[in-house]
Amino acid sequence: MTDRQLSVIELQILWNRLIAIVEEQAQTLMRTAFNPIVRESGDLSAGLFDLKGRMIAQAVTGTPGHVNTMANSVRYFLDKYPLEDMHPEDIYLTNDPWKAAGHLNDFMLVRPCFHQGVLIGFTSCTSHLADLGGLGFGPDGSDVLDEGLFVPIFKLVNAGKLDETFMTILKANSRVPIEVEGDTYALMTCVECGSRRTSECLADIGITDLVQISDYIIDTSRERTRDLINKLPRGTYHYEMRVDGYDEPLDLVAAMTISDGEVIVDFAGSSGRSAKGINCPLNYASAYACFALKCALAPDIPNNEGALAPLVIKAPENSITNAQYPAPVAMRHVVGQLLPDVVFGCLHQAVPGLVPAEGTCCLWDLPMRGGYSVNTDASKTKFATELVHNGGTGGRPSKDGLSATAFPSGVMGSLVEITESVSPLIIWRREYRQDSAGAGEFRGGLGQVLEISSSEDAPISLFAALDRINHAPRGREGGKNGELGSLTLSNGTKLRPKGEQIIPAGQRLTVLTPGGAGYGDPKDRTPERIAQDIDFGLISADAAASDYGHRPGEEEQK
Repeated sequence: MTDRQLSVIELQILWNRLIAIVEEQAQTLMRTAFNPIVRESGDLSAGLFDLKGRMIAQAVTGTPGHVNTMANSVRYFLDKYPLEDMHPEDIYLTNDPWKAAGHLNDFMLVRPCFHQGVLIGFTSCTSHLADLGGLGFGPDGSDVLDEGLFVPIFKLVNAGKLDETFMTILKANSRVPIEVEGDTYALMTCVECGSRRTSECLADIGITDLVQISDYIIDTSRERTRDLINKLPRGTYHYEMRVDGYDEPLDLVAAMTISDGEVIVDFAGSSGRSAKGINCPLNYASAYACFALKCALAPDIPNNEGALAPLVIKAPENSITNAQYPAPVAMRHVVGQLLPDVVFGCLHQAVPGLVPAEGTCCLWDLPMRGGYSVNTDASKTKFATELVHNGGTGGRPSKDGLSATAFPSGVMGSLVEITESVSPLIIWRREYRQDSAGAGEFRGGLGQVLEISSSEDAPISLFAALDRINHAPRGREGGKNGELGSLTLSNGTKLRPKGEQIIPAGQRLTVLTPGGAGYGDPKDRTPERIAQDIDFGLISADAAASDYGHRPGEEEQK
């Protein structure tokens, strides 16, 4: 049967409906997930792909590290499993960091989508699992096999029959077996929902395949993205950023070349791979570098194969941004999420006034567990959880930065009530961190202050992988740097930014997340906005005087 040709209006309506379908996938995953970082913070992706493995729609809910790695991952599944052998109730799974989302804790699933008995495409999703064994979710592994259970691409569900042996192995290799089992079922539900809704959609429209809409979406998005790139000044632009690293600082170096309808970012010159698990596979580095370009250059074009095609990311093998198997990669986000600011540094030279100042960038992710390690009290409640918090973003060319906001990851912060309901932890304090934002005509966003302890007066293992503790976000166009972050115990001990450490029984952990840098000369900030910041408690009177030369009441006296 040959499908009728859809009009442009019908294609646009269908395009919007496909986006709604993948958004329903994402919401289904959030509603059914066990892990708080998925169901409360949205650490996931969901998408629809054509028979060539090209992404044609992605959910708005999700993170760049999941969405943009997923965009290139379905092809790996098609290389292993021929189309003619697929069944409507098959589901495939992997957590291979180099073929999925960059580390073992992210499961990616793919399900064939059939309509009227014919294969028409694929639905896919990714989400984070709390614990897959090994050393735990931290940067201390010496290779990827230290970091947990490595699952190559395989058939999780074969013609409707679940691989129970795999589920048994999965649960036996996790410190929270019920949670990882539930999250795997939630992922299965997500792709099933997308497959069913896509078939229903085609029946409503009266077509039998995705060929016409897939070509339309990808071709339209690619050409529009190229048109926008062609308005930029041609040339090569450079930027460097020094970051904390593990035992010593790392350099992230980029050269961005704008040519005919294409932007190429090359991370040659960046530091070599680390001995610890902060390395980035190229797929994850590409995900965040492309996201930065997409935000700045083509924010209104839906994300799909066509929109991403003109954005090319390169890095030398075995550099920190292109680590090869079996490099440890568990905390790849601590490097990958810094890359958008490196890309923005290049873009600022090409198009001044387009991008913000530097911000916190990487999540302030605090994986914690108790009752397992030899350093903790085995008689207390066993738990493994992950607190996700954020610092401030950089000031923007025409607006202040956003406070306590995850950019570029988009992962929403952990709720106090949820953290306390799933673990024996107490969050004693959570508030904006006064004076943490870099001053500027448009100041940076503020960081946070958190105080955390065990409700059982027991020690806690903390697996930190944080940045901006030694190297602050830098201001732009005269703006001042943001404040550094820190981890401190109530006895005054300062904790390291990376590696497993123990919070002793009876001690509280104080977390100060970094502030974003300012944009523009602080002298150009209006007295009214400075007074408002003081009234809201965002900056102190002393900071207003030192950073802006403004004291409360001066304007009123005049």
